[in-house]
Amino acid sequence: MWKRLSLTVLGLLITTYLGLCLLLRFGQTRLIFYPSPVVSGTPADYDLAYEEVWVSVATGKIHGWWIPASEVQAPVLLYLHGNGSNNGDTVSHAWLFSQLGFSVLLIDYRGYGYSSLAPSEALGGRSFPDETKVYEDAEAAWKYLIHDRGIEPQNLFIYGHSLGGAIGIEMAVRHPEMAGLIVEGTFTSIEAMANTIGYGRWFPLKLLLTQKFDSMGKISSIQVPILLIHGTEDEVVPTFMSEELYKAVPSSKQLYLVSGAGHNNVAKVGGENYLKIISHFVESVSGVR
Repeated sequence: MWKRLSLTVLGLLITTYLGLCLLLRFGQTRLIFYPSPVVSGTPADYDLAYEEVWVSVATGKIHGWWIPASEVQAPVLLYLHGNGSNNGDTVSHAWLFSQLGFSVLLIDYRGYGYSSLAPSEALGGRSFPDETKVYEDAEAAWKYLIHDRGIEPQNLFIYGHSLGGAIGIEMAVRHPEMAGLIVEGTFTSIEAMANTIGYGRWFPLKLLLTQKFDSMGKISSIQVPILLIHGTEDEVVPTFMSEELYKAVPSSKQLYLVSGAGHNNVAKVGGENYLKIISHFVESVSGVR
């Protein structure tokens, strides 16, 4: 009886483990992306002049806000937010970049904010993000700026926060002609992030992960100047990940660690120095390119 009971328990444990593996394999996008359709603010809340932007992609449209600078030849910044934000949460960042003289394009990936909805629709038609889609959305935004806005690539910067930093690194590999890349609080890979949580101890991640965001594997191919920013008290993405990325960058690079800052308050904690670092990076890059 004990042998039969032991075999039954073992069978249940194996079945449960395999079920968890299948859940991780096919449900991992739900562990990575946290899209919300609730947009909490607009550039008008910061007295910023702006235009609504809709860019067609393979399955719908992505929504953005174009916030022009007063000077026609101002540098342009494409902002890529993290996995739990949308355009409404990033308007304060756009205001800061506007103060530095940037023209700014904020975009939402499909499934976030108003993206994947036609302008006339309020509900329905939503699609869940994945790694391939967010790359496509960032690429569509890039092409919009180049072809529709007539922006020269040498005048175009990308700023990516957290997951947006991984997307920014992918874009920098695709477009070595861009002016420069700024990434904040980003990680080396999804596998490395899962290992910091402890998944790697129990699951064969290399076999299960389809969403890789392998920035460490790409960073050595980057040819554009890059500024890496990270809070020393980041509770979401360990600071050492930016340090590892920095060491692997072969091109012109700078690492700015903001003492005491967490994952979402780097600009606030960094204050004037944060603005000065970004401004100096842009000026130095623009002077060279």
